[in-house]
Amino acid sequence: MSAPLVLPRPGTSSPPRTAIPGPSESSFTATFGALLPAAEYIQTDLGRAAYYVFPRNTSPQPSSSQTSPPTSPAKVLLIHGVQTPALGLLPLTTSLRTRFPDTQFAALDLWGHGLSSTPLSPHTGSLFHAEIDAVLTALDWKTTPVSIVGYSFGAVLAMGCVTALQATNAIESLVLIAPAGLLRREWFTPAQLTLLSTNCSAELEAQAAQFAIETLEGGPLSVPEGWRERVERGEVVAQAIKAWQMEKHAGHAASVVGVFRDGGLFDNDELFVRARATGIPSLVVLGEKDGLSTEEEIADFGFDVNVVPGAGHAVVRENAEEVAEYIRRFWQGL
Repeated sequence: MSAPLVLPRPGTSSPPRTAIPGPSESSFTATFGALLPAAEYIQTDLGRAAYYVFPRNTSPQPSSSQTSPPTSPAKVLLIHGVQTPALGLLPLTTSLRTRFPDTQFAALDLWGHGLSSTPLSPHTGSLFHAEIDAVLTALDWKTTPVSIVGYSFGAVLAMGCVTALQATNAIESLVLIAPAGLLRREWFTPAQLTLLSTNCSAELEAQAAQFAIETLEGGPLSVPEGWRERVERGEVVAQAIKAWQMEKHAGHAASVVGVFRDGGLFDNDELFVRARATGIPSLVVLGEKDGLSTEEEIADFGFDVNVVPGAGHAVVRENAEEVAEYIRRFWQGL
């Protein structure tokens, strides 16, 4: 068995290397269907990033939204979390497009996810901020107001964007769904923390990958039976997508471990403080049973937190309608 790919860590130097390419769009759609718009690509110095632009929604709206919203964002960028790519946000995107038919929505595959490359660079927030900035440039959204919706690790990146990119982008609002960033190192044993550190030996890297994935999953990754039939019905089966990436994207596992180690998922209280201090209107939507953070600790930073009863961290998919309704009220109140 070959040794796992290990990405450079912050503070280390290594010669420039070509990014690991993502899988083809045809291989992805052959398994999961063409549920997203056709992928568009940007070639950067870091690698090739895939993004998706949704057409404005011309389908009939539900009775609760028959009239056009009095206020609605002109442009919205959705940022997914670690492991599941842009397709994982499709249920929420669909619900939002129904409520805001005149809004232009776009999403991207973060580095190492979906169809995007894995750069052979430390997977810090700045690496992903550069990708998001490149997507905004390609969309020609750099000088017009943009609302950002971030889920889990995507919420960490969204908060980073409002501080890192605020000077060059007109970010008008921020929605954080089940935000990551508040994992506590004190929850883990010294042996587990070694797997996160720069002292992790090459012999332990496979164990580190398993630890990262099982921590993010809440246990081993398990693909449900009958997932193909569900996909054929147009459902998004997150576990199947995660497993597919592990098999088909040569850099995905390394990106997941890189994000888990260096992406700002641990003890990142200062990021919440900085994001709130920008004064950009913001909303947090959290599942009642989310294990990554609590309503109280996020509210202590000054955020308006809306809780979906009974929901867990997968609230963005399993409770997409409730999440979309909270977002509707927030955007219409701006």
